[in-house]
Amino acid sequence: MLSKFQLLKISATFSAPTLPKKSSFQQIVTFTAKFGSRMGSASYTTSSKLLFRQLFEKESSTYTYLLADASHPDKPALLVDPVDKTVDRDVSLVKELGLKLIYAINTHVHADHVTGTGLLKSKVPGVKSIISKASNAKADLFVEPGDKIYFGDLFLEVRATPGHTQGCVTYVTGDGPDQPQPRMAFTGDALLIRGCGRTDFQGGSSDQLYDSVHSQIFTLPKDTFVYPAHDYKGFSATTVAEEMQYNPRLTKDKETFKNIMANLNLSYPKMIDIAVPANMVCGLQDVEAEVAS
Repeated sequence: MLSKFQLLKISATFSAPTLPKKSSFQQIVTFTAKFGSRMGSASYTTSSKLLFRQLFEKESSTYTYLLADASHPDKPALLVDPVDKTVDRDVSLVKELGLKLIYAINTHVHADHVTGTGLLKSKVPGVKSIISKASNAKADLFVEPGDKIYFGDLFLEVRATPGHTQGCVTYVTGDGPDQPQPRMAFTGDALLIRGCGRTDFQGGSSDQLYDSVHSQIFTLPKDTFVYPAHDYKGFSATTVAEEMQYNPRLTKDKETFKNIMANLNLSYPKMIDIAVPANMVCGLQDVEAEVAS
C-alpha cells in the first residue's frame, strides 16, 4: 500500500493495478483557507483550493471536467470523461493554467464517443488512466466503491452506480472541512439533468439504475452539485435536491420507472460499434497499437 506521503506527492510510479483504500488517511491534512459557500458558475469555478472547469464536446454533447488542487505546489490535476476529439484543447488548457495532469478518468465505458485517455497518455508523460474494475476495460489503475482518488490534498470518492452499464461509477468530491463545499458529483450517464442514461445495452438494467441513483446519489447532501457526462438541452449542472424533485423519471416509483425505460424506443447508438471496442482498451491509440502488433 502506498504511504501517506506518496499519495500527497502524486507519485507517477504506481505498481498496484487498483488504487488502495484511504480510510486510514481521512485526517491527513487540515487547511486554514476556507472554501466559498457556493461554487459560482457551473462552467468556470475556482475556489481557494479547487480549480474547476467544465468543458464541452458538441458532436456527442459530452462534458469533460478538469479539476486541480490550485494550492498544492505541483498543481496536480485530473480530467473526468475526456473525449478524443478535444484532447488538444484540454492539453492546451492544462498548460495555460500551469497544471500537472496526473489522471485521466472515465465514469464508464462510453458508447457515444471514444475516450481521450489513450491520446492523453501519448501527449502528456506520466498520465495514468483510471476506470472502474467492474467495467472490465483496460486502464493503468482500477477503482472500486469506497476508493479515493487523490490529486494533491483533494480527493474524489468512488461510488458504484451501475444500471446504464455494469461498470458505471460516480465520482464525488470529498466530505470534510478541507474539501470543496458544497460537494460535487460527477455522475456520468447514471444521472443526467432531468433524465438518466438508457439501460437497453452494455449490461444495462433499469432496476439496478433506479437503486443506484436512489442509494448512492440521492443520499448525498441536497445541495450537492450534479455534473453529468452529457446534456442535450443546454443545461450545465443541477443539484441533488432539484433531481429529487423534478427528474421526470427518477421521481417515480420503481415499477413506473422501469416501464418508462422499457418504452423509450431509442435508436441504435451510431458510435457504439466504434466507441465501445476502443474504450474497452483505453481509447483509439491503444486500439491502433493492438491492431499493428
